[in-house]
Amino acid sequence: MNRLILSFLLLIAVSAPAQIHEIGVFAGGSNFVGDVGETTYIKPNEFAFGLLYKWNRSPRHSWRASVSMAKITADDSESDMSSRKQRDYDFENTVKEVSLGLEFNFFEFDLHQLERQFTPYVFLGLTYTHYKGLFYEAPNVTKSDSDHGTLSIPFALGVKTNLTKRLIVGFEVAPRYTFADDIDGSSPTNKNLENTRFGNINSNDWYVFSGFTLTYTFGRKPCFCD
Repeated sequence: MNRLILSFLLLIAVSAPAQIHEIGVFAGGSNFVGDVGETTYIKPNEFAFGLLYKWNRSPRHSWRASVSMAKITADDSESDMSSRKQRDYDFENTVKEVSLGLEFNFFEFDLHQLERQFTPYVFLGLTYTHYKGLFYEAPNVTKSDSDHGTLSIPFALGVKTNLTKRLIVGFEVAPRYTFADDIDGSSPTNKNLENTRFGNINSNDWYVFSGFTLTYTFGRKPCFCD
């Protein structure tokens, strides 16, 4: 995680100074959607947090980078599926990620303007997710074979407004579709553990961040009119 934060800070340091920048934090919750536990896509049950940076290229779009970390848990006993309730598995993992992508505002969000502004926005990009590769040694006894990493597709839908000249607050829901199926231990990648697989091996894992962002703007104001 320290290396991820260092890379994030270096990215900010080398960014072009002629644009308005935003740096801030994300705080909220996380939940998992896979072969263990509930299948509700938006139901945060653990804490998630992160740092984020935006390079505003126009009033309608920004390049965005973030590093985030969250605990991921799920429990079959909380599922509404009778088969999962009977199986009664649960797991705990931690995801650490770096994301890069484009944020697009539905309305113009011009930081030249001092009056209150508001806009919905969407975000789409690419994420590298680090986690423990899990497997079930015995019913409801999970272990890790090694640290794993996977690419993920992050997308978010949110709203934001400016609180002051420098502070912007937002709320977003941001699912991550991963190219992995062993975050919950249901489909270990180790061939020696193939007999422990269960669930839908053709469906990869998801995790979802839901929460608030608070960013501070700095840097020389651009002339978007050019």
